Parts: sequence; structure tokens; C-alpha cells
Amino acid sequence: MFDISRRRFVVGATTAAAVFGLDRSVEFLPSAWAQGGPVETGLNPKKMQFYRFTMGDMEIFQIFEGEVTRPHSDGFIRNASVEDTKKALAAGGLKDDIVPNVFTVTVVRTGGRTIMFDAGLGAGTLPATGRLAQNLKAAGIEQKDINLIVVSHFHPDHIFGLMDKDNAQIYPNAEIMMPAAEYGFWTDPARTSKLPEGVQGIAKRAQATFPNWKNIKQIGDNAEVAPGIRSVSTHGHTPGHTSYVLASGGRQHIVLADITNIPQLFVKNPGWHVMFDADPNSAEANRRKMFDRAIADKATLGGYHWGMPGCGTLAKDGNSYVYTPMA
Repeated sequence: MFDISRRRFVVGATTAAAVFGLDRSVEFLPSAWAQGGPVETGLNPKKMQFYRFTMGDMEIFQIFEGEVTRPHSDGFIRNASVEDTKKALAAGGLKDDIVPNVFTVTVVRTGGRTIMFDAGLGAGTLPATGRLAQNLKAAGIEQKDINLIVVSHFHPDHIFGLMDKDNAQIYPNAEIMMPAAEYGFWTDPARTSKLPEGVQGIAKRAQATFPNWKNIKQIGDNAEVAPGIRSVSTHGHTPGHTSYVLASGGRQHIVLADITNIPQLFVKNPGWHVMFDADPNSAEANRRKMFDRAIADKATLGGYHWGMPGCGTLAKDGNSYVYTPMA
């Protein structure tokens, strides 16, 4: 069952609290960037602005939106200790003194359309994030060229980039497709007061914007987003979390969104339950299902929090998986 609680997913007084999943204020944020330089998480070692590859008639980009770090806490992985987390980070070649997080947005050019999957956290929200517009431009893509945006779920680091600080649309001329189950959950005013106080901010912002936008289309499972692109219900992370399968030239690429978080932790340990998952058991079941599907279909995959290049392949390793980034 879905149990969105303060411990599992929290917005709190600031957007930062939502991104970090903390049920307190985030006074540690200034000290996290105390050195004054860019955040170094180890998940973008070559400091890529974007990564590009082709698949049949599709041109696929992974765009770097930004990166943050968070301190270790006992609740970050509900069924693994901080020591287990540190060991897994070190084994994956990352620093073990912090928990890294990188945001990447997938963009696809196909059939004369420029399609973006999710929209990032937005500019001016957290330090070292909000780089989507400049990195799109580095990849040769103007924001005005995006004519379809496909949403995976309503967590702030995926939808707040759709709107400015005054809730005005940033992409008013683009069609926006949203999973119907996700839309219904967050935009139902009757549900808002029943949600924990820390989560109500997401619902209130969704309700203040999306029902008034005329360019939103709600979609279900196995919906055709565009030729060669279909939705796949992968609930668990949120009630309506949705992934997308792209097919062209006899190949497949899967936009996983948040089926899994940092690969060094959750690909290697698919049974670990991150605090952001509303229904951790369903999230794990769908994670394993999609991983096995990708391996069987020889598909490449993109993960929103996988770091750059943000996409690669998986192989089975007993009850675990091995992630190989694309070169």
C-alpha cells in the first residue's frame, strides 16, 4: 500500500527538504557548498553538460541538470545501515563521506518532434542545480524547440522546472503528458488535508497550476506518447510513477525515471529501499521487473539519478545487477 509519510517523503518548509527527503529544515545546505566551488559528487567525473547517442531514427540526449549532496542518515535506506551505505559507495568508486545525487533529464528528437522527459528542479531553487536551460543550449537544443514534455511523477526535482517562481509556465507552447494516476493523486483537493503537512506543498502547487493549464493531457499505462514511445506503469516510488520505452531501428531504450536511485547503491542492491519510495515493496518489484526486461530485450536504460552519462546497460549478477555506463 502507499504510505506517504514525513519519514518517507517530505517537502517541509522549502523545496530543498523535498529533494533531500528530510523532515527538518536544511541548515546544512550552506556548509555543503562552503568551499565556494561546484559540488563534486563523483557522479559526473568528466563534468559533462550532456551526453548524446542515436538509436535508429531517434537522437537521444541525457542533459545534466545539477547535483547535490546530503549527509548520511539512518533513514536514507530503510533496510540498510549507514555503514552499509558507506561501504557500497566506496566499492562503487565514490566518496563515502556524503550521499551524492545528480539530476539528469532525457530529451529525444524523433519524427520532427523534440520530446523532453521531466523538467528538472528549476533555476534558483538549490545551489548547483537549475542548469537545464544552459545545458540544453550546449547540446544544440533551445527550450522553445521542445514541443512535448512527458512527466514520470510529481516529485519536485521532476516537475518544478515546468514553472517559474510565480507558477507561470516555462513551456506554454509544449504539450505536457502526465500519468493519470499521478495527476489524480496530487491534484485531488480532498486528499490534501489528509497528507502529512510536509507533503502538502507538492499537492498545493500541483493544484494551483496543472488544472488551469490547457496543454496537459493525462495518459494511462501502455499509452502511445509518440510513434515509438510508450508508457509503462512502474508505481511504487509514487502512486502513479511511470517509465517510458523508446523503440527504433530494432532497439529499445527505457527512460526509467526514479525506479532506482544511485546505481552504486540501488542497482547493486536492488532490494534496498530508499526513503523516497512511497510503497517500497512495489518499487522494488517494479525495479526488478524493468531491470530484467531490459536485460532480456538488450535495451539500454536511462536513470534520472544515475549521474553522467546517465544511461547504460545492465547485466545480472546473481540476485543483483551490474551497471555499465555508455562510453
